[in-house]
Amino acid sequence: MRVFSNPVGPGSLWFDNLTTADGTPVAYDPQARAFLPMPPFCANRERIGCNWIAPEPGAFCRSCDMTKLAPDPSIDNVIPDWAETEAAKRWVLDNLGRWHWFRPEDPGTRPMFHMLGEYGENPAPMGHAQGVVTISVAEADPVIRTKRRQALGEPYRTMIGHMRHEIAHMLWWRLSLREDFLDAFREMFGDERADYGQALQRHYQNGPPADWPQRYLSSYASAHPHEDWAETTAHLLNLTDITDSFVAAGFSSPNLPGGSWDPYAETDSERLIYIGASIAVGTNHLNRSMGLADLYPFLLAESTHRKLAFVHRWLRRGAQGL
Repeated sequence: MRVFSNPVGPGSLWFDNLTTADGTPVAYDPQARAFLPMPPFCANRERIGCNWIAPEPGAFCRSCDMTKLAPDPSIDNVIPDWAETEAAKRWVLDNLGRWHWFRPEDPGTRPMFHMLGEYGENPAPMGHAQGVVTISVAEADPVIRTKRRQALGEPYRTMIGHMRHEIAHMLWWRLSLREDFLDAFREMFGDERADYGQALQRHYQNGPPADWPQRYLSSYASAHPHEDWAETTAHLLNLTDITDSFVAAGFSSPNLPGGSWDPYAETDSERLIYIGASIAVGTNHLNRSMGLADLYPFLLAESTHRKLAFVHRWLRRGAQGL
């Protein structure tokens, strides 16, 4: 994610800012990729802290307008959980917008989001179907998220990670409308027409294959080609955003190209993945110096590199013409 200029004075702004340091209200314009002082604010600004501009006063911003079902406000703590979930959605949508997904120049279908609260101990479902992305906002609660991460044996679980994974399913659905995509996908990931329910049942009963680290990014990716795609796509977004944020923060590395290099403009997939992975490894080393968990607790096998490169090529060109 970029670091943004202050439109009313010196200093910088971060993606989630609502005001400048001196208290001037600002909002983010995703089309211009810049902050504006006192624009028409999103109708959700006061309710959930949305900091994007609206097309007119009293309207929803581009991101909030995609949320077609909001959580039941009577559920305890649901509003702050929803606010954090929407913030993660805005982050991921802006990342994808760097490759023209879901912006005005993209002629294809936009995702619709159903944001669900949870009653008691019953987890709300998460997933994608025909353009609808369903997310449980309860996982914005760090206690709930940690319990589920540990129960499922996952090394990484965040709201941004959930958004990337579930939106990745929607991206696959969009790309599958292209005649030239499915054959290439099946050659790389396998035939997604295999029974999904049976595949997940088999995965949860028997676990992943013993050699999954040599073939997949995560054990869950081994369950079905759809999940392999979603996990791989989420990780391509992870690595690209880690790299973009590293560059935006002004850090240097011997692996970085010179000049004003933009990771989202990089056409060489292997170069981007190599740089992103090297930055992730270095940041893992920094985290360990503070006794923290690795930022990016994953290993990239050779087959994973090929899948990441495949996703990168399609995401860079896929939004055009759909």
